[in-house]
Amino acid sequence: MNPILQKYEKRADAIQSLLCIGLDPVLNQLPARFISADYPFFEFNKWIIDETAKYSTAYKPNTAFYEARGAKGITELELTIDYLRSHYPEIVTICDAKRADIGHTNKGYAEAIFDHMNFDAVTLHPYLGREALAPFLDRHDKACIILCRTSNPGAGEFQDIESSGIPLWQAVADRVANHWDTGGNCMLVVGATYSSEMRQIRAIAPHTTFLVPGIGAQGGDINAVLSAGLNAAGRGLMISSSREIIYSKDPATAARNAHEAINAAREAINAAR
Repeated sequence: MNPILQKYEKRADAIQSLLCIGLDPVLNQLPARFISADYPFFEFNKWIIDETAKYSTAYKPNTAFYEARGAKGITELELTIDYLRSHYPEIVTICDAKRADIGHTNKGYAEAIFDHMNFDAVTLHPYLGREALAPFLDRHDKACIILCRTSNPGAGEFQDIESSGIPLWQAVADRVANHWDTGGNCMLVVGATYSSEMRQIRAIAPHTTFLVPGIGAQGGDINAVLSAGLNAAGRGLMISSSREIIYSKDPATAARNAHEAINAAREAINAAR
């Protein structure tokens, strides 16, 4: 098995969790005590990580929030990943950058994300095809998380277009699971807001791990997600929550509540199998 997927499964089993936490800070939403710090995003992230790590299998910074702050934001992102690697090396790190370009350009992206910043995984667009994504897909020491069925309300504008008689999201799931994943390093993004599609994707990709955005602020239902998406081993999901945890007055309790809700639903579904 790919080392990053092994790392995820070991962590998921060790703490009995499927929770992934998004580190998506916005300056004017941070507690006042962080605003005056030299690197407020890093200090805030460090606090969130220390408060929630016991419940988390993965942390997922979205690069947009850091890029918007220029060089200082990139430094804060690098400091955050360095902190995770040094203090919580057992937790998976996901660069939510949704990269996609021609192969020559993707080589630079892959080097920046995997080698310079040392992320374990990255989110990617499939639109340019396997040849373009080769610099990522050929990295069997890392994980590639391909957008399949996204959680946003307008996802169907292109994803529902039929290709050879099936919707595009279904074609992507089949292509990634059955053609691209030669190194066992591919995952799929499948939104919590589309649980019926998730059930179909699980049938196409029974062994693929899904990154699942859309729980919490976007309204995805935990019970529906777990019923549709758990694999035969009772895992196979990284369920992502960001705003409901990181902007809570008590992020540790918010993370614990999410963790417990996921586990209660998982236990009920596994018991009924």
